[in-house]
Amino acid sequence: MAYKQVGIFLQGSRYYKTKRNGAVQLTVMLYHCSGESPKEFLSYAWYEKVFPKITRLSQLFKNVDLIDGRLVNIEDDSVVIDEGVENRMRTFKSFVRVFLGCPSVQQRIQKNVVSSLGGSKSAPLICFDKPGEREPLVVNSLTKVNDFLKVSAQQRKSVRLTICPQVTQHRIWTGALEEILNELKLEIDLLNDQCPSQGTKMGQQIVSSCLKFLADTETSNDLDSMSWMKLNSAKVVDSPVSCKWEEFLEMVNDLIKCSDSEKGLLYHMSKLEVMREGLFQIRDVLVDKHIGYKEVRHQEYLLQKKLSKTLGHSSQCLFTLLVYYLYGQVRDIEVDVCGDIYPSGENKFTLCMGRILTSGEEKMIWRGVKQLDRAVRLFKFIWETANMKGVLELQGHLWCVGAEERALTYRGNAFFLHSISL
Repeated sequence: MAYKQVGIFLQGSRYYKTKRNGAVQLTVMLYHCSGESPKEFLSYAWYEKVFPKITRLSQLFKNVDLIDGRLVNIEDDSVVIDEGVENRMRTFKSFVRVFLGCPSVQQRIQKNVVSSLGGSKSAPLICFDKPGEREPLVVNSLTKVNDFLKVSAQQRKSVRLTICPQVTQHRIWTGALEEILNELKLEIDLLNDQCPSQGTKMGQQIVSSCLKFLADTETSNDLDSMSWMKLNSAKVVDSPVSCKWEEFLEMVNDLIKCSDSEKGLLYHMSKLEVMREGLFQIRDVLVDKHIGYKEVRHQEYLLQKKLSKTLGHSSQCLFTLLVYYLYGQVRDIEVDVCGDIYPSGENKFTLCMGRILTSGEEKMIWRGVKQLDRAVRLFKFIWETANMKGVLELQGHLWCVGAEERALTYRGNAFFLHSISL
């Protein structure tokens, strides 16, 4: 997603959205967190008290969505960088999670699902009824997915052995790094436009050098170039252009060091830090597209072999490669309401997860559906890779204040839009 806006910076109760073309918008923040802990209020009186707050916050953020930890303005797909706004959004979603435990809300969830499925007995009648099922979930490792699915130790080993050779291919590895660096470049450019510093200027230079390094690792598949027939030459192999991944690792370390003061505003810097685990393992692997075809493929094989051998279940580096392999993006996957796996028939189970929306606009709804779809499909991918017993069906739930309740279908899976109301 492109960063069309330079950023948002709070000044008292206001924040400014400054676009690249210089236009400025001003929005007044009307809400201030009361400091109350919603988990302390589970009576009907609490639901009555908090509902107006939920309504006000949903109106305030009606054009903003929190997607995998990143605030996005759905009107122009610009990224919002503001810790204060993000905290208020998280407060809103925390209130809603507790509110979903309201008996009347639970009844509407069941009614909506049953009526949409025509009274089918193959779907769970009760879901999200326990507090633990209404917690948020940030998925950043295979271990978290396996724990959620209750995958056995033996099955986890099988999952890793199956996944690693696929996601550690040279093109996946370099593609994920390139995606991270391109997104990081946009984030650093954004900061440098607003508040330039020695760190952001140095960061821009290092990111450009890293991208050039990756470009030099690309081998041509164009048969007209005859590069696949190229023979190795001792003179070329010994030339100064030959280098190792250790050089890239050093640049990454320098980039992280010079951007230390801005790391909190640079999401993809944290992803680059995650990738250092893999870079450390392949630091001795040669990078040189000028050597012969067989030698190039051998170096790519060594990269894949080292990564496959060393990246374990809990590795966030491995998970980043998996997400890029599946979806072509590198961000961790977040769901607002983790749900659970519910029995839904003979040898059938249904995975239910949810999203909390700030408005019922079609663009917002479908954005939420697609985001939720990526999450549930990831869990099904691991379920099937682990050869778990039973068929796992997928079901997504979305909540919004005043929404018109209905059922949606996306990629063959059912999604339900529920209204948040007393």
